[in-house]
Amino acid sequence: MSDKPLAVVLLSGGLDSMVAAGLAREAGFRLLALTVDYNQRHRVELEAAARIAAALGAERHIVLPLDLSRFGGSALTDDIAVPKAGVEADVIPVTYVPARNTIFLSLCLGWAEAAGARDLFIGVNALDYSGYPDCRPDFIAAFETMANVATKAGVEGDRFTVHTPLIALSKADIAQEAERLGLDAGMSWSCYDPTPDGAHCGLCDSCRLRAKGFAAAGLPDPIRYAATP
Repeated sequence: MSDKPLAVVLLSGGLDSMVAAGLAREAGFRLLALTVDYNQRHRVELEAAARIAAALGAERHIVLPLDLSRFGGSALTDDIAVPKAGVEADVIPVTYVPARNTIFLSLCLGWAEAAGARDLFIGVNALDYSGYPDCRPDFIAAFETMANVATKAGVEGDRFTVHTPLIALSKADIAQEAERLGLDAGMSWSCYDPTPDGAHCGLCDSCRLRAKGFAAAGLPDPIRYAATP
Protein backbone atom coordinates (compact mmCIF):
# COMPACT_ATOMS: atom_id res chain seq x y z
CA MET A 1 0.00 0.00 0.00
CA SER A 2 1.39 3.38 -1.01
CA ASP A 3 1.97 5.95 1.71
CA LYS A 4 1.06 8.74 -0.69
CA PRO A 5 -2.15 10.61 0.25
CA LEU A 6 -5.34 10.24 -1.74
CA ALA A 7 -7.03 13.15 -3.49
CA VAL A 8 -10.41 13.30 -5.19
CA VAL A 9 -10.14 15.19 -8.46
CA LEU A 10 -13.19 16.59 -10.25
CA LEU A 11 -12.49 15.53 -13.82
CA SER A 12 -14.80 16.99 -16.46
CA GLY A 13 -12.66 16.03 -19.43
CA GLY A 14 -11.72 19.63 -20.17
CA LEU A 15 -8.25 21.11 -20.40
CA ASP A 16 -8.45 22.78 -16.99
CA SER A 17 -9.53 19.66 -15.11
CA MET A 18 -6.83 17.63 -16.90
CA VAL A 19 -4.10 20.05 -15.84
CA ALA A 20 -5.46 20.24 -12.27
CA ALA A 21 -5.35 16.44 -12.07
CA GLY A 22 -1.84 16.42 -13.51
CA LEU A 23 -0.71 18.91 -10.88
CA ALA A 24 -2.28 16.80 -8.15
CA ARG A 25 -0.31 13.80 -9.35
CA GLU A 26 2.86 15.89 -9.56
CA ALA A 27 2.30 17.01 -5.95
CA GLY A 28 2.44 13.37 -4.86
CA PHE A 29 -1.22 12.47 -4.57
CA ARG A 30 -2.84 9.22 -5.61
CA LEU A 31 -5.87 10.07 -7.69
CA LEU A 32 -9.54 9.25 -7.37
CA ALA A 33 -11.26 10.82 -10.37
CA LEU A 34 -14.92 11.84 -10.30
CA THR A 35 -16.79 12.70 -13.49
CA VAL A 36 -20.44 13.71 -13.30
CA ASP A 37 -22.67 12.67 -16.19
CA TYR A 38 -25.22 15.43 -15.77
CA ASN A 39 -26.85 14.81 -19.16
CA GLN A 40 -24.92 17.72 -20.60
CA ARG A 41 -25.10 18.73 -24.23
CA HIS A 42 -21.39 18.07 -24.82
CA ARG A 43 -21.36 14.43 -23.74
CA VAL A 44 -18.17 13.70 -25.67
CA GLU A 45 -16.34 15.15 -22.69
CA LEU A 46 -17.20 11.98 -20.74
CA GLU A 47 -15.02 10.02 -23.17
CA ALA A 48 -12.28 12.61 -22.73
CA ALA A 49 -12.47 12.23 -18.95
CA ALA A 50 -12.03 8.47 -19.26
CA ARG A 51 -8.94 8.94 -21.43
CA ILE A 52 -7.42 11.43 -19.02
CA ALA A 53 -8.12 9.33 -15.93
CA ALA A 54 -6.41 6.35 -17.55
CA ALA A 55 -3.44 8.41 -18.74
CA LEU A 56 -2.90 9.87 -15.27
CA GLY A 57 -3.14 6.50 -13.56
CA ALA A 58 -6.20 7.24 -11.43
CA GLU A 59 -6.82 4.41 -8.98
CA ARG A 60 -10.54 4.71 -9.57
CA HIS A 61 -12.62 6.71 -12.01
CA ILE A 62 -16.29 7.02 -11.18
CA VAL A 63 -18.69 8.41 -13.78
CA LEU A 64 -21.68 9.34 -11.66
CA PRO A 65 -25.07 9.88 -13.36
CA LEU A 66 -26.96 12.93 -12.09
CA ASP A 67 -29.45 14.28 -14.61
CA LEU A 68 -29.38 18.06 -14.19
CA SER A 69 -31.36 18.42 -17.41
CA ARG A 70 -34.40 17.71 -15.21
CA PHE A 71 -33.79 21.15 -13.69
CA GLY A 72 -32.78 22.91 -16.93
CA GLY A 73 -31.87 26.57 -16.76
CA SER A 74 -28.67 26.34 -18.81
CA ALA A 75 -27.67 26.10 -22.45
CA LEU A 76 -25.69 23.00 -21.46
CA THR A 77 -28.70 21.14 -20.04
CA ASP A 78 -31.74 22.69 -21.71
CA ASP A 79 -33.04 23.57 -25.17
CA ILE A 80 -31.25 26.92 -25.19
CA ALA A 81 -28.86 28.00 -27.93
CA VAL A 82 -25.17 28.13 -27.03
CA PRO A 83 -23.93 31.71 -27.60
CA LYS A 84 -21.41 32.05 -30.42
CA ALA A 85 -20.75 35.80 -30.46
CA GLY A 86 -17.87 35.85 -28.01
CA VAL A 87 -17.33 36.36 -24.30
CA GLU A 88 -19.37 39.27 -22.92
CA ALA A 89 -17.72 41.05 -20.01
CA ASP A 90 -19.48 41.23 -16.62
CA VAL A 91 -22.38 39.02 -17.72
CA ILE A 92 -22.95 35.47 -16.46
CA PRO A 93 -23.68 33.56 -19.68
CA VAL A 94 -26.48 31.08 -20.29
CA THR A 95 -23.91 28.28 -20.33
CA TYR A 96 -23.76 28.65 -16.53
CA VAL A 97 -25.31 25.53 -14.96
CA PRO A 98 -27.14 26.50 -11.75
CA ALA A 99 -25.03 25.62 -8.68
CA ARG A 100 -22.97 23.12 -10.70
CA ASN A 101 -19.68 23.36 -8.85
CA THR A 102 -21.46 23.40 -5.49
CA ILE A 103 -23.20 20.17 -6.43
CA PHE A 104 -20.10 18.57 -7.93
CA LEU A 105 -17.76 19.50 -5.07
CA SER A 106 -20.33 18.13 -2.62
CA LEU A 107 -20.16 14.79 -4.45
CA CYS A 108 -16.35 14.93 -4.32
CA LEU A 109 -16.56 15.67 -0.61
CA GLY A 110 -18.82 12.68 0.03
CA TRP A 111 -16.48 10.33 -1.81
CA ALA A 112 -13.42 11.84 -0.14
CA GLU A 113 -14.82 11.32 3.34
CA ALA A 114 -15.82 7.74 2.55
CA ALA A 115 -12.44 6.94 0.97
CA GLY A 116 -10.30 8.61 3.62
CA ALA A 117 -9.11 11.39 1.31
CA ARG A 118 -8.89 14.89 2.72
CA ASP A 119 -7.86 16.76 -0.41
CA LEU A 120 -10.12 17.84 -3.28
CA PHE A 121 -8.85 19.23 -6.57
CA ILE A 122 -10.94 21.31 -8.97
CA GLY A 123 -9.73 23.12 -12.10
CA VAL A 124 -11.60 26.39 -11.62
CA ASN A 125 -10.06 29.54 -13.02
CA ALA A 126 -10.94 33.15 -12.20
CA LEU A 127 -8.81 34.92 -14.81
CA ASP A 128 -9.56 33.67 -18.35
CA TYR A 129 -13.02 32.22 -17.82
CA SER A 130 -16.68 32.78 -18.71
CA GLY A 131 -17.67 34.66 -15.56
CA TYR A 132 -19.26 31.80 -13.61
CA PRO A 133 -19.75 32.70 -9.92
CA ASP A 134 -18.73 29.22 -8.77
CA CYS A 135 -15.22 29.62 -10.19
CA ARG A 136 -14.18 32.43 -7.83
CA PRO A 137 -11.87 32.24 -4.79
CA ASP A 138 -14.69 33.44 -2.50
CA PHE A 139 -16.80 30.44 -3.47
CA ILE A 140 -13.95 27.98 -2.93
CA ALA A 141 -13.14 29.43 0.50
CA ALA A 142 -16.80 29.27 1.52
CA PHE A 143 -17.13 25.69 0.32
CA GLU A 144 -14.05 24.59 2.22
CA THR A 145 -15.44 26.17 5.39
CA MET A 146 -18.72 24.37 4.83
CA ALA A 147 -16.95 21.06 4.20
CA ASN A 148 -15.27 21.24 7.58
CA VAL A 149 -18.46 21.91 9.53
CA ALA A 150 -20.71 19.53 7.56
CA THR A 151 -18.72 16.30 7.85
CA LYS A 152 -17.78 13.89 10.62
CA ALA A 153 -14.13 14.12 9.61
CA GLY A 154 -14.19 17.90 9.62
CA VAL A 155 -15.79 18.36 13.04
CA GLU A 156 -13.38 15.78 14.49
CA GLY A 157 -10.45 17.87 13.25
CA ASP A 158 -9.49 15.81 10.20
CA ARG A 159 -9.88 18.76 7.90
CA PHE A 160 -10.53 18.92 4.17
CA THR A 161 -8.63 21.18 1.77
CA VAL A 162 -9.97 22.29 -1.60
CA HIS A 163 -7.09 22.82 -4.01
CA THR A 164 -7.48 25.19 -6.96
CA PRO A 165 -4.06 25.16 -8.64
CA LEU A 166 -5.32 27.04 -11.71
CA ILE A 167 -7.34 29.74 -9.95
CA ALA A 168 -4.99 32.62 -10.85
CA LEU A 169 -3.57 31.27 -14.11
CA SER A 170 -4.33 32.54 -17.59
CA LYS A 171 -5.35 30.11 -20.33
CA ALA A 172 -1.88 30.57 -21.78
CA ASP A 173 -0.41 29.55 -18.42
CA ILE A 174 -2.67 26.50 -18.33
CA ALA A 175 -1.67 25.46 -21.84
CA GLN A 176 1.98 25.81 -20.84
CA GLU A 177 1.41 23.71 -17.72
CA ALA A 178 -0.11 20.94 -19.84
CA GLU A 179 3.01 21.05 -22.00
CA ARG A 180 5.34 21.07 -18.99
CA LEU A 181 3.55 18.13 -17.39
CA GLY A 182 3.82 16.14 -20.61
CA LEU A 183 0.05 15.92 -21.00
CA ASP A 184 -1.53 15.51 -24.42
CA ALA A 185 -3.93 18.43 -24.72
CA GLY A 186 -5.62 16.53 -27.54
CA MET A 187 -7.08 14.17 -24.92
CA SER A 188 -9.16 16.98 -23.46
CA TRP A 189 -12.47 18.39 -24.66
CA SER A 190 -13.51 22.03 -24.28
CA CYS A 191 -16.36 22.80 -26.70
CA TYR A 192 -19.88 23.56 -25.47
CA ASP A 193 -21.52 22.73 -28.80
CA PRO A 194 -19.69 20.01 -30.76
CA THR A 195 -20.38 19.62 -34.48
CA PRO A 196 -21.99 16.41 -35.77
CA ASP A 197 -18.65 15.21 -37.11
CA GLY A 198 -16.96 15.56 -33.73
CA ALA A 199 -15.11 18.87 -34.09
CA HIS A 200 -14.94 21.74 -31.63
CA CYS A 201 -17.31 24.44 -32.93
CA GLY A 202 -14.65 27.14 -32.58
CA LEU A 203 -17.15 29.87 -31.72
CA CYS A 204 -18.50 29.18 -28.22
CA ASP A 205 -16.94 30.91 -25.21
CA SER A 206 -14.98 27.82 -24.23
CA CYS A 207 -13.49 27.31 -27.70
CA ARG A 208 -12.54 30.98 -27.96
CA LEU A 209 -10.85 31.02 -24.56
CA ARG A 210 -8.98 27.81 -25.26
CA ALA A 211 -7.76 28.88 -28.70
CA LYS A 212 -6.70 32.28 -27.37
CA GLY A 213 -4.73 30.60 -24.60
CA PHE A 214 -2.80 28.27 -26.89
CA ALA A 215 -2.06 31.13 -29.28
CA ALA A 216 -0.81 33.34 -26.45
CA ALA A 217 1.36 30.48 -25.18
CA GLY A 218 2.84 29.97 -28.65
CA LEU A 219 1.76 26.33 -28.60
CA PRO A 220 -0.19 24.34 -31.19
CA ASP A 221 -3.68 23.30 -30.11
CA PRO A 222 -4.03 19.66 -31.21
CA ILE A 223 -7.83 19.63 -31.36
CA ARG A 224 -9.83 20.31 -34.52
CA TYR A 225 -12.04 23.41 -34.85
CA ALA A 226 -14.93 23.62 -37.31
CA ALA A 227 -14.55 27.41 -37.48
CA THR A 228 -11.60 29.65 -36.71
CA PRO A 229 -12.06 31.03 -33.17
